[in-house]
Amino acid sequence: MIIGVPKEIKNNENRVALTPAGAMEFVKRGHTVYIQHNAGKGSGYSDDDYTGAGASILPTIEATYDIADMIIKVKEPIESEYPLIKKDQLVFTYFHFASHRPLTDAMLESGATCLAYETVELSDRSLPLLVPMSEVAGRMSIQEGAKYLEKPMGGKGTLLGGVPGVAPGKVLILGGGIVGTQAAKMAAGLGAHVTMMDISLPRLRYLADVMPANVTTMYSNEYNIRSLIKDHDLIVGAVLIPGAKAPNLITKEMLKDMEPGTVLVDVAVDQGGCIETCKPTTHEDPTFIIDDIVHYCVANMPGAVPYTSTIALTNATLPYALKLAEKGWRIACAEDAALRKGLNVVNHKVVYKGVADAFDLDYTPVEHVL
Repeated sequence: MIIGVPKEIKNNENRVALTPAGAMEFVKRGHTVYIQHNAGKGSGYSDDDYTGAGASILPTIEATYDIADMIIKVKEPIESEYPLIKKDQLVFTYFHFASHRPLTDAMLESGATCLAYETVELSDRSLPLLVPMSEVAGRMSIQEGAKYLEKPMGGKGTLLGGVPGVAPGKVLILGGGIVGTQAAKMAAGLGAHVTMMDISLPRLRYLADVMPANVTTMYSNEYNIRSLIKDHDLIVGAVLIPGAKAPNLITKEMLKDMEPGTVLVDVAVDQGGCIETCKPTTHEDPTFIIDDIVHYCVANMPGAVPYTSTIALTNATLPYALKLAEKGWRIACAEDAALRKGLNVVNHKVVYKGVADAFDLDYTPVEHVL
């Protein structure tokens, strides 16, 4: 199979979908890998690193899309890429269709096969291709939140860890999954007082057992959320419903109950956000303020630490990408139930129910296209 890796062109997206080590694994198995010129530069990889691994370099994004049977990316295609995607081409990337109707329409029109990292799902409901970036984003949510709590950044002027004689800051984490767990570890490590909320009692029991003493758990409902937002300094939205839009747990009306300078970090922004006032921002212009509340809603948080993120992502995606290249997507998805759940759009049809439901589109069961 011919594999194409274009340079990411989303604002301040420095990750690349394949490391030179990953490229070498494809080449060893007889596949051809084309990397767009300087695609790996932001992650610390030169064109020479890729050619040394057996890949070839193409000068433009157009040439990369044109030659490839399978495109491997990090972020969803943006508008300028829509015309480059060909009918029956396999595109393997994060799509987050349910939060972006124009992208969904464009991919339906293209006739391409769109296999989304974020909906590949194992039998235990875990999301193996979302986990590494969720780990990065969860840890970064505290790093960024702590920064924007500084007074010059619009925050309260609170140091999360406090100092002797001064109480630590308070962090509220909505969601006890991968993002929430990693955020809690970071916040607890800084010395903050952390409250984690979730609707799964088994998950809360597990978290209560493994988290340090400065992390408490609480069942997530509107009453409890309204009570806690009144005095918490940093609130992290860490809610995910695979392939579907995240629910709004904090409404615009709730902002008035928060102290001025409270910081909201919505890691769920890729799926529409779990904070009503959230809208996607970029690393270039990461925050905005509504009712004296700082909102940090960068849609590609791991892009700020591309060296770490690129290696972590390739470690997770490569076994699946190799399977797709070796067997073709139809056989690979027929044999692998987890990979099959990654199929979202195939040959002008929506084959993932969460996406169809989000936009009231016709739904075709994935078995009908295999």
